[in-house]
Amino acid sequence: MNLPKKVSITEVGPRDGLQNIKTWIPTETKLAIIDGLIDAGMKKIEVTSFVHPKSIPQMADAATVLQTVKQKYAGKVTAVALAPNLFGAAKAIELGADEITFVVSASEKHNLENTNQTIADSLRALKKVCEISRQLPVRLVVATSFVCPFAGKVEPEKVAHVVEAGLLAGAATEVALGDTVGKAHPLQVEKLLNYLMPRFPHVDFILHLHDTCGMGLASILTALNMGITKYEASIGGLGGCPFAPGAAGNIATEDLVNMLHQMDVETDIDFPKLVNVARMIDQAIPLSVNGHMLKVYN
Repeated sequence: MNLPKKVSITEVGPRDGLQNIKTWIPTETKLAIIDGLIDAGMKKIEVTSFVHPKSIPQMADAATVLQTVKQKYAGKVTAVALAPNLFGAAKAIELGADEITFVVSASEKHNLENTNQTIADSLRALKKVCEISRQLPVRLVVATSFVCPFAGKVEPEKVAHVVEAGLLAGAATEVALGDTVGKAHPLQVEKLLNYLMPRFPHVDFILHLHDTCGMGLASILTALNMGITKYEASIGGLGGCPFAPGAAGNIATEDLVNMLHQMDVETDIDFPKLVNVARMIDQAIPLSVNGHMLKVYN
């Protein structure tokens, strides 16, 4: 295997991991989770989403969460906020987000369900977000990069179209490829990366994989062998898209870190502390965590 010496992980649990939970999670609990993740060594965390509370009630405290993290950890952690539109991005920028995540689907149908906009409309909105962000990085996430819950398999050409248009709109050269429904398999990951990497040699591609069908770590191993060193994961394996029927949780951060450490790939993350955060979440929320390590690590 041609494995990298070191991998960086962006933790998306406080946003992607919690957004589907209907029972209100107190702001203090969310902040305690973020505290634990930072103590475990996480340097970049997607802390919240500036989406309308009517769409995702769990993110109603986005302003408080972001402001508290910034006040407590300014300069120590990159606080990322997801913004689905220009209004959300402006609010995140105003409150001090270090980076904006903007999502555009490669599937027209999913983009309509997710944002009530066409892909072209979303790309125009992305350009406006980039214009107001000034020096703040706006990172593009291409949702449904592999499979759409409505239209099925997504061809690499559609993903490449969104990547190219997003870069022209001003997005940062870190682009995340989202397996929104968790059905991507290793050969599909290899095919997409083989298509994209030669066309966009200046782009750092990030994999954001869900684990609905249990192929997430296998797909990451494929990407590792291809030189991909940036990944997104969610503590406890929580998560899922509210607008993607059947989408289960993300790759569990603790499972990913365990696999990497077992293969002598560095992450700068304290694994025992990370498992303790998963344990805290398991006790604090009304759902069982999906990761394996909590079941076997004492």
